[in-house]
Amino acid sequence: MKSLIIKRPGGDVEFIKKAILSKRKSYKSEEIHARRWWILAVLCLALMIVMIDNTVLNVALPTLSRELKASSSHLQWMVDAYSLIFAGLLFTMGAIGDRYGRKGILQVGLVVFGLTSAYTAFMADSAIAVIVARGVMGLSAAMIMPATLSILTNVFPPKERAKAVGIWAGVVGVGVAIGPVLGGYLLNHFSWHSVFTINIPIVIVCLLVAGMLVPRTADPSHANIDLFGGVLSTVGLVALVYAIIEAPHNGWLSGETLLVAAVSVVILSVFIWWQLRAEHPMLDVRLFKNRSFGISSLTLGLVFFAMFGIFFSFSLFLQLIRGYSPLDSAIRMLPIAGVLAFAAPMSTVLTKKFGKRKIVSGGLLTVALGVFILSTVGIASSYMHLVAGMVTMALGMGLAMSPTTDLLMSSVPKARAGMGSAMNDTARELGGALGVAVLGSLLASQYASKISGSLSNLPDTVRDTAEKSLAGALAMGQQIGGATGSQVVTAAQNAWMSGFHRSLLIGVVIIASAAVVAFWGLPDVADDHHVHQVGGFEDGKEDKKSSKKLIAKA
Repeated sequence: MKSLIIKRPGGDVEFIKKAILSKRKSYKSEEIHARRWWILAVLCLALMIVMIDNTVLNVALPTLSRELKASSSHLQWMVDAYSLIFAGLLFTMGAIGDRYGRKGILQVGLVVFGLTSAYTAFMADSAIAVIVARGVMGLSAAMIMPATLSILTNVFPPKERAKAVGIWAGVVGVGVAIGPVLGGYLLNHFSWHSVFTINIPIVIVCLLVAGMLVPRTADPSHANIDLFGGVLSTVGLVALVYAIIEAPHNGWLSGETLLVAAVSVVILSVFIWWQLRAEHPMLDVRLFKNRSFGISSLTLGLVFFAMFGIFFSFSLFLQLIRGYSPLDSAIRMLPIAGVLAFAAPMSTVLTKKFGKRKIVSGGLLTVALGVFILSTVGIASSYMHLVAGMVTMALGMGLAMSPTTDLLMSSVPKARAGMGSAMNDTARELGGALGVAVLGSLLASQYASKISGSLSNLPDTVRDTAEKSLAGALAMGQQIGGATGSQVVTAAQNAWMSGFHRSLLIGVVIIASAAVVAFWGLPDVADDHHVHQVGGFEDGKEDKKSSKKLIAKA
């Protein structure tokens, strides 16, 4: 295949200048391809801030708990408000981008993201204000992320798409991993508001450069936007996560928990029914008939289930149990970012030799092993014990993410790139939100149960404060002092570690089960061309003839 790079008099700068001054509404495809790597760099910069904000707040949680008097459920909502709105509106925003222009939705998302960051940095003064702001940032992230992958899919030829997606997936993983490091550095020098202030200059740079380089692409065939479907999915997911997060406080079998859970099931069932009937569905659920699409979505979700759930609890462990500062705890998590940066691009090379199915399922098993190692960590464990778990887990995540993303995107028609991109991003964000909700709530339930029994001889006010959060218990213990204060601190740390171990072991079972499903269900293909053969759809139907050809070829 001949190179798509086109030589022009005056070079790249002259071409870009002409493109900016031109009144054309779109670029020619060969010109887009000629600038594809510059375009990828801009998209990755925008993607980076979205992914950093998934985890940058984690190292600030102990500080927020103290300064805003936030409970454990408040802390979970600060993390999940972003992920839930993000996940619930990805399809709608992806469809809007497909219909009206991907560059436009990217730019609007960046503006909203920057303005909300400014509000939180300079005006938010309560836990509720931070939660609401994080929700609005999730809305803007839902505009940005699917646009980046959708634009990427349209400007790269199939032969280079796997490599580009590998870089994109690496940025996702590294952005999530370096979020705590950036947050730790900022908190070591400034207040918690700084984790939002840092977004403002990055957004400005993204807007300026994207305006110059990113081409306008759209799919006019998307005549209608499924707003009703977007509302149903968002409300259903929020209700589900609310039931999970508030269950430790309300009781897992309480009337409120069961009622909200039932409402979420009903709403999500109506959402599926509506998607089957809608002329222009937000998500064509028939795509799940293709095993590559369905299992890739599940796999991505569970990788981020583990990542977000463990980041949430691990940052609390390092600061409140081990006593590290925000920066010190973030630095000790750096091995995750380093291994992700190495493993994500390496997975592209390995899949050519071993096939995507083996690499994805093997990556998931490696994640499960890493989480298991972390589940054996104790209060006084050595740092190398922690490193062994973090490195193993990150290696598995890096290996699994890129080929899974490529499988998912290759299983939908190019005209539905926005829908495929939105499903990819939704799987990540919903998986992350459920990871924080499920693992965090299991931890909180075990903690409250254990500490209540350990402090039965103390006044109700002490027990109530200690049960709300680990940070509150430690502060109470230091305030009381003496033997009683020491009893509160020791009981709180032991109770929290009990919940930490139990939640991670449940995570191991879930991820290992996903590895078995991936090995059984994913196609054993090595390159992007074959993936399209297996996963190709025409009007929502799988290309059976192509699948048979591949099977015969294998």
